[in-house]
Amino acid sequence: MAGRAGLRRTRFAPSPTGPLHLGHAYAALTAARLADPGEFLLRIEDIDRSRCRPEWERAIETDLRWLGLDWPLPVMRQSDRLPAYADALDRLAALGVTYPCRCRRADIRAALSAPQEGAEIIGPDGLVYPGTCRGRSMRDADPHDAIRLDAARAFDLLGATHVGFDDEAVAGPHRITAAAFAATIGDVALARRDMGTSYHLAVVVDDAAQGITVVTRGEDLFESTFIHAVLQELLKLPQPLYHHHRLIRDEAGKRLAKRDDARALSLYRAQGASPDDIRQLVAG
Repeated sequence: MAGRAGLRRTRFAPSPTGPLHLGHAYAALTAARLADPGEFLLRIEDIDRSRCRPEWERAIETDLRWLGLDWPLPVMRQSDRLPAYADALDRLAALGVTYPCRCRRADIRAALSAPQEGAEIIGPDGLVYPGTCRGRSMRDADPHDAIRLDAARAFDLLGATHVGFDDEAVAGPHRITAAAFAATIGDVALARRDMGTSYHLAVVVDDAAQGITVVTRGEDLFESTFIHAVLQELLKLPQPLYHHHRLIRDEAGKRLAKRDDARALSLYRAQGASPDDIRQLVAG
């Protein structure tokens, strides 16, 4: 799916795992505003079938329409796109930049606690993976293994000293070297156990398939965008422009999460708030 020439195409891509809150409202309204006069899409990121619920998906659509947003149908759902993710994973494996990993979170933490490993480093996916399974071949992969990106091989294959992206909201340039990627991001998971993909792989494949020209996301995902830039290069996918926006926080400065039911849009609506009231609440 390609965008119309000269017009922007953005998307709002929530996971149906709980109620939308003020932070989601700001993200959706930002994406819609930046698409004008182009096209704003809704995408449902429901690859985590253990947590996603149909009732939350229906609630997402109700909340967004109440805010005055509209989008073309049908809506893309990641649960329908597992073959596309498997194809991308196969392409990466053919390039020799993936390996199977049997480590659990406890294994990773134990490996990093060894004296020679030094201080723990937290990356976009949590603790930066120490490379325990890096020597394993994809021929030995078990269906229950995770599949990881071999970051060093990826940079070698690209012949790149750095990879990056352009952002219209955050002054750049935004580039990362192979050494910095390995130290602060590491060999991220491209497919998680019993899921067939990961957020990083799915979002890159889906943004390309939908012809997204501007990716809007919270500033908390800034580091993750370096991962996406690497995957776009490896898979020869077009790179969109990025717009990392501010986060909506509570009175203590903490980022809102789905457990913050007191700020759920449905509750505001039930208490008589209007869409304009929500816009006022999230105004910068």
